[in-house]
Amino acid sequence: MDRQGAQDGESLKSGSAESKSANEWVTRQRLIALVLVFDVSTLVAVGLFTAMLLLPPAHLASWQPVFVIGAICLVSVYVHQRLWGYTIASLGAFPRQTRSLLLAIVAGFISVAGLMFLSGVEISPFRLWFLGWLLLLLIVLPFFRLFVSRSIAQAERRGELARRAVIVGGGKSCEDLIARLESSRSNAIRILGVFDDRDDERSPETVRGYRKVGTFAELDGYCRQNRVDLLVVALPATAEERILHLMKKLWELPIDVRIAAHASKLKLSKRAYSYIGDVPFLAVFDRPLSDWNATVKWAFDFVVAALALAALSPLMALIALAVKLDSKGPVFFRQKRHGFNNEIIQVFKFRSMYTELTDHNASRQVTRGDPRVTRVGRFIRRTSLDELPQLINVLRGELSLVGPRPHAIETKAGNRLYQDVVDGYYARHRMKPGITGWAQINGWRGETDTVDKIERRVEHDLHYIENWSLAFDVYILVMTPFALLSTRNAY
Repeated sequence: MDRQGAQDGESLKSGSAESKSANEWVTRQRLIALVLVFDVSTLVAVGLFTAMLLLPPAHLASWQPVFVIGAICLVSVYVHQRLWGYTIASLGAFPRQTRSLLLAIVAGFISVAGLMFLSGVEISPFRLWFLGWLLLLLIVLPFFRLFVSRSIAQAERRGELARRAVIVGGGKSCEDLIARLESSRSNAIRILGVFDDRDDERSPETVRGYRKVGTFAELDGYCRQNRVDLLVVALPATAEERILHLMKKLWELPIDVRIAAHASKLKLSKRAYSYIGDVPFLAVFDRPLSDWNATVKWAFDFVVAALALAALSPLMALIALAVKLDSKGPVFFRQKRHGFNNEIIQVFKFRSMYTELTDHNASRQVTRGDPRVTRVGRFIRRTSLDELPQLINVLRGELSLVGPRPHAIETKAGNRLYQDVVDGYYARHRMKPGITGWAQINGWRGETDTVDKIERRVEHDLHYIENWSLAFDVYILVMTPFALLSTRNAY
């Protein structure tokens, strides 16, 4: 556990660049993505190499090797993930990682060989290839895992992969918790500071060297500004009312919320707790996407967006030409919108309004027959073609293909800002916003001029966040073109 946070309070509260990790690129998600890419690349490369050496020419020229390589990759990665192999804890433990990797690869080979046998495919020509492929994998992959585990150990000692944490509640409960965490010698978290409403007599300014950096009222803003990963509640059980008040606020944050259970008199099964070192915690809220799910969604977004941008580039060039010929001004329009964790991002669109009438903050929504919209603009807005440049935002990591739609910072429903209309509105920002979403394919796109419309949109957004899966994303993408056939509320 890193004590550095005790001295970092001022820079962290200011939201400066120094409040981020010392090496910004070293993140849990990127490390998992790197390992995943290496695994797939190695499986494919070694498979092709050994196939060219060991397969008979007749089989090498058929479709079967490609199918086999793809199937073994999918099964091996799936089994490894189900064994929790793609987690920082597992990647940092070389023996554990090697065991799960071995099981996953063997399971991949056995599953595919069994499928071939049941399908009536003659396996004997593939035996030598399978053996050579498997042996070479068991030489190459463990060496990479050894390098990864040592790199993680070094990064954890520097505090680069530690989860950024705050503790809610000072005094004796907080002091006991920190003492237990320190004695466990875990580098899994880095405590940034303590939050408490009580005065110095019951909650001193520092607890075992960690400074009190704010009150409960400042907790929300601090967690968002400083990308906090974990919030630990260390209030005594007698403070039930205060805990319930906190929970009503914290559920909107994209962080894990845990209640310290080291001093609890309620003894549950070990499986009921999550642990940091040997210190038990009760899970209250989880962030919508774990490290693995975030990696999968990011990889899916990047690959599909890159392919879509390449495929749609001729159409986008024609739209750009039409926008330029229709009215004076730039082809693209950039608008500030709320992104993940309430951060402000600039979203790209094809310009659909006359330049001098453009509303950058969307303080006035577009209505049917709006004179600010150009002739080309009316068409591309109805068909949502004006959104295509947002594929660039996806490649930049600001948007996802699927997610809650990003709203402009001053959009209103019934002359009231969205966040003032819908209770828990900011909870939709727990996940990265998307080009399309569950609300959009269910008809809740376009103008939101009434309170009911924005309530239904937020309701669908929260349903998507709570029920996310890759299959759900694929379904929404497939259904989006059909949803665009309806131009209701789209002007």
